[in-house]
Amino acid sequence: MAAHYIVERVKDWYRTERDEMFERHLLLNSDNIITVRLYKSSYERNPTMSEQAIGLVYAYDSVEIVQFEFPTFYLHIYLPIPYLYKIGYITEDEWLGPVPLPNMKYFIAATQFTDRLAVELVDLNVAANNLNLRRIVVSVLGPTLLRTKTVITYDELDNIRRRMRNQELFGGRSLLDAWTILYEFFNKNKRGLVNEVVKISQDYNRVFRPYRAVYNTRTWKPVLS
Repeated sequence: MAAHYIVERVKDWYRTERDEMFERHLLLNSDNIITVRLYKSSYERNPTMSEQAIGLVYAYDSVEIVQFEFPTFYLHIYLPIPYLYKIGYITEDEWLGPVPLPNMKYFIAATQFTDRLAVELVDLNVAANNLNLRRIVVSVLGPTLLRTKTVITYDELDNIRRRMRNQELFGGRSLLDAWTILYEFFNKNKRGLVNEVVKISQDYNRVFRPYRAVYNTRTWKPVLS
């Protein structure tokens, strides 16, 4: 599916079908978007459901402008999970279900701030490559662990997350340090940070390469910001 088509589909779902906020959803290759809870119960009846999931969709209301402007930063702790499911692992708490999801392709955020909805789509392979996730996973789990074990423990997942965000990929800063600068600039109006914000923004786009669209929630038409 083309990125534009998926983003439009998520916008329409958000407007007419979304039933719960801060609930993780799965985009299926049929265009349907369902909660992970529904997916789990459906999988019990139809195991081929695991092959239909192609994207993780996370919807939330932004209480701060920085969450709206940089949703993949805001949701970064979740990003390794669909990647791990894609390459054959599951988490200890079965966060995305009891079996791997081999066709996962996208990490999608849908967030509303005042009368604007932003939908941001990230290609998992692109983000994983630029975040060095494959190397990090191997360093934490070992290169041949998948042959003998597929369940990721809480500690292993935390280790993967920590190594991912400690890399200085965003304006020469770690992910959390970069987020702090963005927060200070957008939420506390510290305009002296503008040069660092520009560098971080450029690296945000370089690392995640997001396809982003913003809509006016009164008309549901695209707007510039």
